[in-house]
Formats: sequence, structure tokens, C-alpha cells
Amino acid sequence: MLELPSGTVTFLFTDIEGSTALWEQDRVAMAAAVARHMALLDAAIQAHGGIHFKTVGDAVQAAFPTAPDAISAALDAQRSLLAEDWGELGPLRVRMAVHAGEAMVHDEEYQGPLLNRSARLLAIGHGAQILLSETAATLARDALPAGTDLRELGEHRLPDLLEPECVFQLLHPDLPDAFPPLRTLETRPHNLPTQATPFLGREREVAEVVALLRSSDARLVTLTGPGGTGKTRLALQAAAELLDAFPDGVFFVPLAALRDPELVPSAIASALGLRDQAGQTPAQVVRETLAGKRLLLVLDNVEQVATSAPFVGELLAAARDLEVLATSRLPLRLRAEHEYPVTPLALPPASGTPPEQLLQYEAVRLFVERAQAVRAGFTLTPEIAPAVAEITRRLDGLPLAIELAAARVRLLPPAALLARLEKRLPLLTGGPRDAPARQQTLRDAIAWSYDLLAAGEQALFRRLSIFAGGFSLEAAEAVANPGAELNVLDGLDRLSEHSLLRPVAGTEGEPRFVMLETIREYGLEQLAQSGEAEATRRAHTTFFLALVEEAEPKLTSPEQLVWLERLEAEHDNLLAALSRAVISDAQVALRLVWGLAWFWYFRGNLREGRAWLERALAASGDPGPLHAGAFAATGRLARHLGDYGGAITLLERSLELARSFQDRRAEALALHELGALAGLAEGDAAREVALTEASLALWRELGDSWGTARTLNNLGYEAYLQGDLDRAVSLLDEGVVLARAAGDRLVLGYIVDSRGVVAEAQGELERATDLYREALTVAQQVSAPLVEAFALSSLAGMAARQGQPARAARMWGAASALRDAIGMRLPLEEEERFAGPVAAVRELLGEDAYAAAWEEGRAQPFDQVVAEALTVGNELAMSTPSTKGAG
Repeated sequence: MLELPSGTVTFLFTDIEGSTALWEQDRVAMAAAVARHMALLDAAIQAHGGIHFKTVGDAVQAAFPTAPDAISAALDAQRSLLAEDWGELGPLRVRMAVHAGEAMVHDEEYQGPLLNRSARLLAIGHGAQILLSETAATLARDALPAGTDLRELGEHRLPDLLEPECVFQLLHPDLPDAFPPLRTLETRPHNLPTQATPFLGREREVAEVVALLRSSDARLVTLTGPGGTGKTRLALQAAAELLDAFPDGVFFVPLAALRDPELVPSAIASALGLRDQAGQTPAQVVRETLAGKRLLLVLDNVEQVATSAPFVGELLAAARDLEVLATSRLPLRLRAEHEYPVTPLALPPASGTPPEQLLQYEAVRLFVERAQAVRAGFTLTPEIAPAVAEITRRLDGLPLAIELAAARVRLLPPAALLARLEKRLPLLTGGPRDAPARQQTLRDAIAWSYDLLAAGEQALFRRLSIFAGGFSLEAAEAVANPGAELNVLDGLDRLSEHSLLRPVAGTEGEPRFVMLETIREYGLEQLAQSGEAEATRRAHTTFFLALVEEAEPKLTSPEQLVWLERLEAEHDNLLAALSRAVISDAQVALRLVWGLAWFWYFRGNLREGRAWLERALAASGDPGPLHAGAFAATGRLARHLGDYGGAITLLERSLELARSFQDRRAEALALHELGALAGLAEGDAAREVALTEASLALWRELGDSWGTARTLNNLGYEAYLQGDLDRAVSLLDEGVVLARAAGDRLVLGYIVDSRGVVAEAQGELERATDLYREALTVAQQVSAPLVEAFALSSLAGMAARQGQPARAARMWGAASALRDAIGMRLPLEEEERFAGPVAAVRELLGEDAYAAAWEEGRAQPFDQVVAEALTVGNELAMSTPSTKGAG
């Protein structure tokens, strides 16, 4: 692990001038030369206390605690390189740059503007030249290496488009003295505007756009994306880095103020500094001027003059060396066009990221940088880091939204700012006065796109904003077009073009469409003003109620995986429909929660499911036929959450209603759950068996393989607990057959795990392990954490038998973390089953090692835990004296 200098750090950046041509000249010789050049650089860096922390191709990046150390290393390295005989390759000319400032170290890497500025300084130099920034020169002026001096080269604009940098050249008798002019913005014709703030992140995007425009087959690249994603800034940075590729210049043409496409030629002429010519139109003047020129035009905000696209096509046809970089909320639809979608900034995960790692995410870094501009001393402390991360997530990673929010830090600390972000648009105002009007508030930025839509497209957009978390084409047709007056497919295409929504992969190959939440909020405002809100809400609820009622019987069938995925994809929409129904239509709410009860149970959403079921029951008034099943579902979730008393009350009410309404299925469900609780809460094995057998009789009477299999599992496990292994085998084997026939992987996982317990008790260790692995595998297929936790614990016990105590402790820790995450209580019989193995493993490892392994398992990514668990048994061994009691 590198010990990177921190605080005020001096960077030395180097690369080989003309390396591409040298590689093409002789790859073998060049490979040897690059290796030798690296050795010489490393020797100089190490001799002066530096750290070579990164290599990109033949470019080296090193860090030093002081500027004099970095300059001494650069001097020694350059002298060694100049003195070396490079054979037939000729001189290997290496350019170097030294820059200093406050460095940010996160996750063992440097990040931030200092790194970028150093790279820009290097880019303007020449082979064998050593350049220093003004900061580095100031820090080292009184401690320069012997025999050296500095020559001030004046102020120069670097490709980062910030204010000019005063640049110095290191002089020494052993170094060349004369060089061509620096490759700064001044050395090529351009009108790229100075930027007030550093360009942060987007290194990959800049490199990709630059590579596209340097290639021979991309003469028109259009950066597309919604308002506020930073298309203009990305285009400007890419253009600055392309200056060397366009000897006739790079010219920025702002089009945001235009509404008339006929004025586009005049705007281009103005940016190029062309005057009107008698008898010629601006379009003719531009075409003639650009003919034969190697030049890049940056056309910014083309969307509201998109019908001028044919003129751009004419320019590209007339001027064969012209290239165009455009920014637009919709593509230009020209044959030469390469569309490059600009997505929001990278966001941290929802939770669990340590504060010291948050700054590796572009969105967080941007917030911090902009907050520091309005509030001196702002830092990402552990106390405020979670709020900052959540702010960037709430704002969808939109650079404009993040900058507007960060400006509020002048008055509001991050926690207070986060609390006010429920309604984003009113808060996100007050951008810089010198920014375009549409960039001074986020609402204006989105309205800019909305105003460009036709009336039908606007209607579709605002109706689609009712969807939470995305929607399918089928849902869009049903909810947003009930009167069939809109062309939804074409409308979706247009909204996607305007960057107001984007298509994503859905289930079964069907596309889905999503809106950024900031854009959706604007759509909801427009929906409320249109008078269509109530009808759209009703259509939304009706569609998702139908989906839930279609899904309910499929969740315990061979089709369950498909329907679980459909409901998972629509989770946010389902909760939105439920939220409205609980207030406005209690019967619809009850139908929704009954249909979703098994979904919540399968996916381990125990707390969420119970809360919604209880809300719907409380709002529903007098009991009806649906109440029996709803009370049973609520009791089932309460049991798994460990609220045995509450579960019994709910299930007894369910049983009473089921018998009152002659609902045999609800009665069987209630009896099943009450039987389980008789054992768990009361320790009454006889009552447990009686209730469960009554449930079994009903399921058999109904001809329900699924319910029969569930009940056989409970009876079989109780037989195991009573020591009747033959009866347990008989019941569980029948249950396995029925569960496979029913196609319910959750029930199958439970029964297979139970059957493994019996096989283990019979000494059939290999079979037990195979059964536990099957239980874990089928549970993984449907993402069923309740079964995953049981199977993982069972496999941990087998790992203990194999003499792998640390592995067993990790797996038990992971199972514990999974149960905690969903709120599941470990049944008493399971605690008793593993008491012996856990005690044996703790004794073998010692308390400290056991606790460390346990915590490691809790923190380990669950997919890794599962992958490791599925290898248990590959080298199965019988119990040894050292693991006695571990089974």
C-alpha cells in the first residue's frame, strides 16, 4: 500500500513526446526504451523522496512532499534521459510539469482539480522541457537545485479554460534552452470562453468525445441529455483538448438565445468573426469561408433551432475538413451524426459508503467544490457526509441541480437542505447572475425542454409523470392515453429525443422508460395545472390493481419468477397507488395489499408489508370477504418479525372471519400459521400438530399442492424435533414432490432445507449438504431472503463439520446480517439446533477470532457469501474430535 503525501503536495507529471510515431517505427525497440525511461524516472523520483503513484501508457505521475524535491527529481530525470543513448529510435524527448497545491486523497488515490490542472500544464509543454506552475515556482524559489534558474514565460490559458496561469521554465546548463511556443489556447485560433470554476470529473466522457472527433468517421458528434446534465461544459472541455487537431481553430457558437433557425448562419458567422459580404447571404459566406479549413465548430443548445440541422449537413458536405460538436436535448437526425448521451454524474450507493470514499463520486465532489465557493472551510466531515450523499442522490446527479443546491449551503447546513428537498424545484433557484436565465433555476432548465414539445407531446409527458420509478409501454398506453387520442409510441420517441425520459431494459426483453425525479416533479406540476390529474391518478390505480390481481395466483406457480420480477419493477408505482387508495378507496387498498402479501413475504419486505396491510385494514371499515385473507397475511408477517402475540391476535381474527365467510383457503392459511405459533410462542407441540393437521386436511380437500406442501414441511420438521425421523422423511419427501409440481421455489427451498436437516441427523452428510445447497440455489433464483438465511446457516454448520471454523463463523455472521436486514426473528428451534456447533466453533477459534470472522461475514457482499457457501461439501469430511458438537 502506497503512503501518499497529503496536505500541500507537489506533483511531477511526465510523458514522451511523439510516442505514437515511435511505437509505429519500431515496437520492440520502443518497448525497451520505455522500460529504460521508466527506470530512470523511478530512480530520480525515489532519490528525492517521491512516490510514483500512477502510470498511464508511458506517462508517469509522481507526488512529493515539497516543491524543491519534485523539481530536483525532474532535473535529475531529465539529465539522465538526455544523456542516454536511445539507439536507432533517436532521442527520447520527455516533457515534464510541476504543480503544487492542496491534494485530496480518497481510497488510496488522488482526486480533484489539482490533478487535472497538472495534466493540463503538462499538455502545453514540449519534449525535454520542464514547466512549473506559479504555485510550484513560489514554493521552491528559495530552494532551487544548484545551477538552476527560472524563466517566466508569461500568463497562458491552459486547456481547462480557467483563468490564465503564469508558467515558468526550469533552466540549467545541461537542459535545452530554446523551445517552440507553448501549446496553450493562444496558439490556435479560438473563442472558447473562460470558465469561473474547474471542470470536475467526466474524464472518461471527455476522452471518449475527443477520441470520436479525432477519428476519421465521426465528423458530427451531438451531446444529448436533459437540461442541467452539463452538456455545454463537457463540450467546451473536449473542444479545448482538441485545439492541436484543428490548425484553423475551434469556435464556440452559442445558440440558446435564438428561436429562428434562419439566424443560425449569422450566429456562426459572428463566432468566426466574419463580416457581411455584399450580394451574399450569411449562409453563403460561412460555406465559402469554411471550405478547405481544418476547423471545429461547437454549436451549443441546438434544440430550439433544430430545423437548422440541414444547414449543418450542407456545411459538412461543402467543407470536407470541418467537424462539428453540438449540444442538444434532441439529436439533429443527420446521416453523419454520432449521438453521445450525457448521463448524470456518478452517484454513491444508497448507504454504507464511508465518508472518506464519498469523494470518489463525481456528484459528491461537485457539491463539495461548489459549497466551498460560497462557504469558506466547508469540508466533508463524517457528520455531514451522509446528508451530502443523499442530496446528490435526490437530485439525480444533475450537475446544475447540485450546483444550485450547493449554493444554498451559504445559509443551510446539508441536513437542513436535505430536509427541504422533498420539493426540489422551488428550492433550486438563485444560480449565478451571469449564467443564462434557464440555468438560474432548475425549473427553467426543464421548462426550456417542455416548451419545445408539441401540444400532444406535452400532454403525454405530464400524464406519464404520474408513474413512479418508470413504466412499460403497456402501462403508458393504458394510463396516459385512455381516450386513444395520442400516438404513444411516437410520443415516447420524441420525449426520449428531448431527454425528458430515457428507455431502459425491462423484464422479458420489454423496454421500460424512466424519468429523472427532478423532471418528473416538473411534469407533476404541469399535470396539476392541466386539470387532468384526478383522471390520470384513477387510470394509474386501475392499471396497477389489475396487474396485482393478475399476479397474485401466479406468485405460487411455476410462473412466480416472472411475476416477482414484474412486481419488483413496479414497486414504486404500486406504493404510489396504495398511498392514494388508503386515503380515497379502502376496498381498492385492501385488494392491493391482499394481492401483494405474498410478494412482500417472498422478498423479505416484512416490515413494509405489515405496515401497509395494517393501514389498509384500519381504513377498510366493516369486515368483508377479503378481510380473512388480509388478516392471515398480516399475521404471517408478524410471526416472522417475532411479534408472536400480535400474530396470534391477527390470525385468530382471520380464522373467525374465514369460517364466517366460508373461505376455506383463508381458514387453511390461518390454521397453518396458528399451528406454527403454537410451537414457537407456546411450546405446545401437541396443539401445533393438531392445528397443522387440520390445515393439511383443508389443503388436501381443496386439491392445493402448494398449501399441502407448506403444511407437510411444518409437520415433517415437527416430527424431526420429536425424534421420529422416519415420519419426518415420509412427510418431507411428499412435500418435496408437491412443491416441485407446484413450481413454488420458496416453499421448495424451505422443504429441501428441512429435508437436509433430517438427512444430517441420520448421518447422511453428503446428501444433507447437497440438499442445503439446493435450498440456497432455489432461494437465490427468486431472491427469497427468508430461505437464504436458513440454508446459509445450515451450510455454515456443515463447514464447521468439515473443520473450517472461521468459514462457518463468517457464514453465520452473514446469515445474521441478512435476518437483521429484513427484521426476521430466528425461531427458537433453530437457535437450539445451532447452539452446539456455534459453541464448538467459538471454542476452537477463541472469542476474538470468532467475533472477527462473524463481523467479516456480516460485512461481506452477499453474493460472495453465497458463492463461498455453495462450495461447502466439496471436500466433505466426517466429524473429527476437534469439531465434536459442531453438528
